[in-house]
Amino acid sequence: MATQYLSVKETSEILNCSEQYVRQLLRYGEISGERISSRWIVASESVQNYRIKGEDVSLKVPDHGRRSFSKPELKALSFFSGCMGLDLGLEKEGIQVLLACEIDAAARKTIEINRPDMALIGDIRDYSATEIREKAGLSSTDEIDVIVGGPPCQAFSSAGKRQGFNDERGNVFLTFIDLITELKPRFAVIENVRGLLSAPLKHRPHEMRGKNFPPLSQDEQRGGALLFITQRLREAGYSISFNLYNAANFGSPQQRERVVIACSRDGEKLPYLTPTHSEKGLYGLPTWKSLREALEGLPKDGHHFVKFPEKRLKYYRLLKPGQYWRDLPEELHQEALGASYHAGGGKTGFYRRLAWDKPAPTLVTHPAMPATDLAHPEEDRPLSIEEYKRIQEFPDDWIIAGTLLEQYRQVGNAVPCSLGRAIARMLLSHLRGEQLITYPDFPYSRYHKTDDVSWMKNMGCFEESSAKQLSLNLV
Repeated sequence: MATQYLSVKETSEILNCSEQYVRQLLRYGEISGERISSRWIVASESVQNYRIKGEDVSLKVPDHGRRSFSKPELKALSFFSGCMGLDLGLEKEGIQVLLACEIDAAARKTIEINRPDMALIGDIRDYSATEIREKAGLSSTDEIDVIVGGPPCQAFSSAGKRQGFNDERGNVFLTFIDLITELKPRFAVIENVRGLLSAPLKHRPHEMRGKNFPPLSQDEQRGGALLFITQRLREAGYSISFNLYNAANFGSPQQRERVVIACSRDGEKLPYLTPTHSEKGLYGLPTWKSLREALEGLPKDGHHFVKFPEKRLKYYRLLKPGQYWRDLPEELHQEALGASYHAGGGKTGFYRRLAWDKPAPTLVTHPAMPATDLAHPEEDRPLSIEEYKRIQEFPDDWIIAGTLLEQYRQVGNAVPCSLGRAIARMLLSHLRGEQLITYPDFPYSRYHKTDDVSWMKNMGCFEESSAKQLSLNLV
């Protein structure tokens, strides 16, 4: 029987990817084809076999330089890029990302599918500043306008062990800071979890604290990690401005709080981000976007999602939009929660149906973990990956690679595009010498005194002058 062939365009439609990505699959031998003159034809059987493999992310995307020779007016380099939520926000405001840095195989594939011309590198520790410039297609004299990155946050997250810079991921954070000082961009933007505000420079386990142990050293005090980071950047000539921001205040249909550190090479302190929305309409701003607005127009069919176990579904069937376990009949509370019933805290994530008329809570990397459930307001299932993408503001045609769980992880870890846009608008206004609108005492997050000025004052003995005394005795 004669071999049946497809065009590159037909193959891209079958595999739901770009034509450039199809050509890459051909080059790597993942699918079979023949090159006739300047065109590829693709063996139909090999395409079907590839689909059966489920687009396995075992396809290793090699590091490569930028494949476009044009140099945009405003240039950015992105590190710890994930599936590029922050980067899409920058792009929408006119700042073009030339290079992405990511080690996760599924996220690398996501980047390659959606932005095949963008330079892609892996472990940040494997590249010098000069090599990064080369990969991005930049000469030693080309200006880098922005470097952005969200170094792995688990080292500082209050949900983890908080090893800080003693954690391997924390050390990558320091590599990132060193690269900023070597590459000398006009602006550097660092995004991280709220836990960075209180993380020590050196972590001492809780079982080694108390009256039977020596008092905490300066390195072990709360906030030491952030103080050390900001001091390094100041010594390199950068101004520092930071705050804790809720993405809902910038148009995201999600309550997600992140620390954003904004640094400027000219030494002039950058302003805080300008809110576009407010929970209660403060200063005449529109109220927060709701889940209903986020999901508007999304087709009802074709959703991909993990499933709740049947033993949990029987409780979900009793709950309405916006309700959670406390809204179950009281006699079912202990039965529904099991051993967790006696645990401390409000347990607000158990049996949680999202509300239509509010922003979604913070998306997590799996929507069906008992303590952080993210259930559809009405349907008896967790949020789908398509709904995750809408809430994080990815375009519907932005392809997230990997297995379903890998897709949830990527999107759950992303920065909402609206927050990226707010960052870009602030940087562009500074470049143009424009005065940003300010709203005195605006509640950027649930917490008070998280801006850099208040935070420094609250450090007590950790005044800026004493930051120089901090050491980095990693164990």
